[in-house]
Amino acid sequence: MTVKQFMEENFKHFNAAACLDAAKGWSQLIKQQGKMFLTLAGAMSTAELGISLSQLIRQDLVHAICCTGANLEEDLFNLVAHTHYQRLPHYRYLTAQDELQLLKQGMNRVTDTCIPEETAIRRIEKEILTLWKKADKDKARYFPYEFLYQLLEETTIQQSYEIDPHHSWLLAAKEKNLPIWTPGWEDSTLGNIFTSHVISKDLSHHHIVKSGTEQMETLAHWYKKTSSAPIGFFQIGGGIAGDFPICVVPMIRQDLNQQVPLWAYFCQISDSITSFGSYSGATPNEKITWGKLSPSTPSYVIESDASIVAPLIFRYVCEATTSFT
Repeated sequence: MTVKQFMEENFKHFNAAACLDAAKGWSQLIKQQGKMFLTLAGAMSTAELGISLSQLIRQDLVHAICCTGANLEEDLFNLVAHTHYQRLPHYRYLTAQDELQLLKQGMNRVTDTCIPEETAIRRIEKEILTLWKKADKDKARYFPYEFLYQLLEETTIQQSYEIDPHHSWLLAAKEKNLPIWTPGWEDSTLGNIFTSHVISKDLSHHHIVKSGTEQMETLAHWYKKTSSAPIGFFQIGGGIAGDFPICVVPMIRQDLNQQVPLWAYFCQISDSITSFGSYSGATPNEKITWGKLSPSTPSYVIESDASIVAPLIFRYVCEATTSFT
């Protein structure tokens, strides 16, 4: 039995039904030659969502990504330092002293997983600082993801893979040359590190890395260019990764007074119950009032753990679209 068959046989009600409906809606969008815009919040890269997401990207079922700086860098950290990670299945029972010991060991905890300071973070710092300095010298400027794409070209990185490279969503995105927007990039480990090197005068200025408003501008150009086809919006988690890109449509329509279609599909997975004014984001019908969605936009809210739900949806879409992509 395929994942698609399993879901269709078993996912009948509540969040399970919403999960299945969202997967069917995504498949239908692709069947109509539509494009999917994916957003990643939370710690999805450290949760190794790349195992399933990379396959989706390679099958041309995701066409652009907006993520937090943490998700951007943590897929790379996992790619080159996976064997040094430490899993803590009983993380709920850690004491404050246990946490202090992890700090002393250079293990940065993300729920049940520790990212190693030296072999992941500091190792990447040394290599990307070289790229930042080169851009500084050449008076060149790039988006955060472009620096990571450059880094993936380095032989030292390519010789250091500690997972199957087919399980890296960042590598898959680079292969497809997908644009990746990272609003609030400074709220990430590498963003912090970059700032420290500007302060310490290793780098001459902040403008080596392009800004958030520049990211919004390029997103507007991408949306206008791509919107001859319907564009869907698949959001994992809440916060800036989803809030930043979804507003590009009303910005184009209301601030630029240019006509583009609304988002043609919307789905959000969050284990934080969606409510008006909450960090998890508004329910889809509120987005109608902001000119993001229409009353007829297929919309789904799945209140569940994205590390469980997203791979199921991804696999369903891969299986469902094989016959017509």
